[in-house]
Amino acid sequence: MTFKMTWALAAEHVDEWTGQDFTEAAAVLEREVGATVSASGMNEGGQMHFRETFLAPVRDGIPGAGREAVEAGRSWDQAAGPLLVVLAPAA
Repeated sequence: MTFKMTWALAAEHVDEWTGQDFTEAAAVLEREVGATVSASGMNEGGQMHFRETFLAPVRDGIPGAGREAVEAGRSWDQAAGPLLVVLAPAA
């Protein structure tokens, strides 16, 4: 099943990815949001806090609750701080 993942970082970045593998989607989110955070100018402690507090909970939901929702034909969204992620079955 193909699905689309869209994510937004408040005042920073919006992007999307389409695929079939929920574990890969989580890795893409980690890589892409991580790169944005690294380039943000935040100090190392701030970056670590962002990754642990905001990115990790959303990323970790993709292969679990996100997958369950999409496989049932529903959208799934999760937000933490300035990060919002939406998974939806592809048309």
